[in-house]
Amino acid sequence: MGLLEIVAVILLVAWLGGFTLHIAGGLIHILLVLAFVLFLARFLRTAI
Repeated sequence: MGLLEIVAVILLVAWLGGFTLHIAGGLIHILLVLAFVLFLARFLRTAI
């Protein structure tokens, strides 16, 4: 598991925690979208 995947998992857990505990809601959503875009870019780069 690479660093990007670890960061994505941490952000996913924090995002789910934000829904239940209402902590840093907007920031978590922005970071989750950023992590998803980076993961998608890496996936497409290795697939091509």
